[in-house]
Amino acid sequence: MGRKQSFTETELLDMTKRLILEYGYDGFHLKLLSQHLPGARSTIYQYYANKEEIVAACMKRVISNVLTNASSVDETDTLAALQQLLDIYIEESNLHQILGDAHKIKTEHDKALNDLLFVEQAHSVLKVQLTRLFERAQKEKSLRTDIPLPVLISTFFNLLNTPNMMNLPAQQWSNLLFQIWIGGSRS
Repeated sequence: MGRKQSFTETELLDMTKRLILEYGYDGFHLKLLSQHLPGARSTIYQYYANKEEIVAACMKRVISNVLTNASSVDETDTLAALQQLLDIYIEESNLHQILGDAHKIKTEHDKALNDLLFVEQAHSVLKVQLTRLFERAQKEKSLRTDIPLPVLISTFFNLLNTPNMMNLPAQQWSNLLFQIWIGGSRS
């Protein structure tokens, strides 16, 4: 009889992310997850007690990566910092798709609740960083001041939804999108 295969927590969360993106929160369930991982479904419970905990942990992991990368951006050159942030957001462009279902997670489980609180706090930190950079760029006259800040920010975020029909690498795609965006936003 062969030894049971197992998987790491990282592999579990990677697969969770992939399945949520493919099937959505409502279509994601533990049986589906176990069908895509080696070993017994009971192994999942060594890490998480239920669907809510797994999905909340996945959300936390995704936004943690974005937060870590965003916090390391050198903000000395405002436009360069905005371009670096776009690179980071393009790399995790499915973040909003994953976080969009956070309201569906039942938070009676402490672990899920704590992870969702982290996601909320991280989102606030990222929003503060972006707002600060956009305000500074307008003060420096690097961005048009006749366009309200919320419009500049929302068009910046809409870049994430632009289909990459050329299938360019994320970095190259991000650079093109930034050039298009900044070309229409420069003063």
